[in-house]
Amino acid sequence: MSRSPTLRDAALAEMAAITARHPQHFRALPPTRVKAGALALAAIMLLTIGLWRLDFAPSRLIDGVGQLIHFLGLMLPPAPGTWSRTLLIFQGLAETLAIAFLGTLGAAIIAFPLGFLAARNTSISRVVHFLSRRVLDGVRGIDSLIWALIWVSVVGLGPFAGVLAILTSDIGTFGKLFSEAIEAADRKPVEGVTASGGGKLHGIRFGVLPAVLPVMAGHVLYMLESNTRSSTIIGIVGAGGIGLMLSEMIRMLEWDVVSFIVLLILAAVGVIDVISGRLRAALAGRR
Repeated sequence: MSRSPTLRDAALAEMAAITARHPQHFRALPPTRVKAGALALAAIMLLTIGLWRLDFAPSRLIDGVGQLIHFLGLMLPPAPGTWSRTLLIFQGLAETLAIAFLGTLGAAIIAFPLGFLAARNTSISRVVHFLSRRVLDGVRGIDSLIWALIWVSVVGLGPFAGVLAILTSDIGTFGKLFSEAIEAADRKPVEGVTASGGGKLHGIRFGVLPAVLPVMAGHVLYMLESNTRSSTIIGIVGAGGIGLMLSEMIRMLEWDVVSFIVLLILAAVGVIDVISGRLRAALAGRR
């Protein structure tokens, strides 16, 4: 006499049938998903530890927002102060714009040949390519504010240190951007020049340059806009420009003058943004 299946056997049979009908829901987690889950868990743990070590407290944040509103009230209405101070403010703004322009232009000129040395398809050799990349990474890895502190110690206070700080910092950035644009250029024009009997320099001159120059010009215009803000910050450490006056007004608690300077900086950045945006659009239309 056969024994009737137990309840356990029936459950196992039903589970096997369900697994056969829907195998995708019973597969083991793929290694990529396990790694992603582990990285997400590690990120959450790191965030939690960081908030704990940095004494993050919502009450302090709420109190800080209230203090910020109080300072904003002191900044209104914006006022430049005396006529002589107004002239100094506009002189500092002009100095800041000059620092940004000269530093950006000088960095672009120096980084132009370095970009060809750092690009894989135009470099002289693998050794030169590797060394050029590492040098550019090292220069780019130091913030412009640190370069400003270095150059102020070397050449003294003033806008000259600011120009050198922007120039040095942007050489690494432009070198990387230019080399990537050169590596991404279409190879067909270079192959056509080579097939016509031209050498490597002819291929770069007539095959690579026409394609990458508009891209490089767009990068320069964008960095000019960014460096207008950066030159304000480096002025705080004595590298010239309106940043030094902004720092002095904050220390003197002249909040109405501070707001006036901030509005001037925002207006200057906005105008440069509009102009550079139109120039970039014009360059893109010509490509």
